[in-house]
Amino acid sequence: MKSIGIVAGRDEPVTGNAERTPSVRWALVGLSLSMLLSSLGTSIANVGLPTLTQAFTASFQEVQWVVLAYLLAITTLIVSVGRLGDITGRRRLLLAGILLFTGASVLCGVAPTLWMLIAARAAQGLGAAIMMALTMAFAGETAPRKKVGSVMGLLGTMSAIGTALGPSLGGVLISGLGWRAIFLVNVPLGILTLFLAHRHLSVDHRGPKSDRARFDNLGTVLLAVTLAAYALAMTIGHGRFGPLNIALLLVALLGVGLFVLAEAKTASPLIRLVMFSDQVLSASLAMSALVSTVMMATLVVGPFYLSRALGLDAAPVGLVMSVGPLVAALTSVPAGRIVDRLGAQRMTIAGLVAAAAGCLVLCVMPARLGVTGYIAPIVAITAGYALFQTANNTTVMADIRPDQRGVISGMLNLSRNLGLITGASVMGAVFAFASATTDITTAHPEAVAGGMRITFAVAATLIVAALAIAIGSRALARRSLER
Repeated sequence: MKSIGIVAGRDEPVTGNAERTPSVRWALVGLSLSMLLSSLGTSIANVGLPTLTQAFTASFQEVQWVVLAYLLAITTLIVSVGRLGDITGRRRLLLAGILLFTGASVLCGVAPTLWMLIAARAAQGLGAAIMMALTMAFAGETAPRKKVGSVMGLLGTMSAIGTALGPSLGGVLISGLGWRAIFLVNVPLGILTLFLAHRHLSVDHRGPKSDRARFDNLGTVLLAVTLAAYALAMTIGHGRFGPLNIALLLVALLGVGLFVLAEAKTASPLIRLVMFSDQVLSASLAMSALVSTVMMATLVVGPFYLSRALGLDAAPVGLVMSVGPLVAALTSVPAGRIVDRLGAQRMTIAGLVAAAAGCLVLCVMPARLGVTGYIAPIVAITAGYALFQTANNTTVMADIRPDQRGVISGMLNLSRNLGLITGASVMGAVFAFASATTDITTAHPEAVAGGMRITFAVAATLIVAALAIAIGSRALARRSLER
């Protein structure tokens, strides 16, 4: 009995399209830069928030929309732009996305008011959504099938480098050239990326107009509203749920129902609901969301534990916090090669085991072990995450039909983003509750250490749940093959 949905083409021979690409190597360089830019855009703006409050004489809550607008644009539109690429042609849409990202970076750098900066950041986020969704989709068809894991590892490395580079590069640019430089630095990189993509990515092959699916406008609007409501519910109030948060969650819940109804009735849906009957896809999306929730816990809890429980100053805290992204950058490419050699499903489980072990160590670790006792399990968690993400993405992207690559890539990125958003809110709330304080910045060191241990006990539970899904999915896949 075979799976259906995206795997309607799983039993068909899938070959890389390397022979149709003028230069696979340079095409991958362009795709790597595209991934680097989109992740850099996420992390580089955070370090500039204090400077922006002074530059625009605005409150911190107002300035936070510089980050939030970017994240909301990516979260709400990444699936839709992936599907649009499947319909209209991925190359032309990716080029448009890179151009939009680069042009919006210019607008961010010259914005005279805060609200113009926020609007430009939203446009930049739309460009980043296109780049994230279509970069992974293009990588899946550019690389030969036996090298998909290595390519996914390369993209994971570039994403990690962008995340790690953002705070340090942003700090240097702000101190030397001012806050506008953190946006303008994207421009020369964007132009280079656009040139490489235009020159080396394979040309879109479009069938007759009568054979093309139509874009699902209603589904796109409903999904965007639903995701925006959920993202705002998780971010407004910083983990403290008030009436507005509850109302937004209800809107999101209603939106899910309306979206399902709309997709069931339309002839050309944005997301074919039958996709979720595919065990591979459903398991991959669920695991991605769970693991991303845990990864956000390391970013939420880490600074408070290092500063309050271990007594580190700001500079050492920043140095220790850069260990995670650095480990991800160093391990993603080797992880891709391991996945290609040993198999994606097996390495998915191995990555989850490593991440679970790191979380378990953190939840029993005494504070007297100091920084070393914190870094060692963080290395295990991050390396496990890099291996998991590479294997998980490879499992999904290696064998899907060409006309579904964009939307599936968008769904993978969406599950990750939703996990990060949920983790920032939920794991932050767990940490505050476990620390038994209303103001974590003044909490006693022992309370912070206890809160960290409880938070990572919850994180370990989430990883174990993802591990159970991985093992169950593998068992079901074996049974399906036996039949």
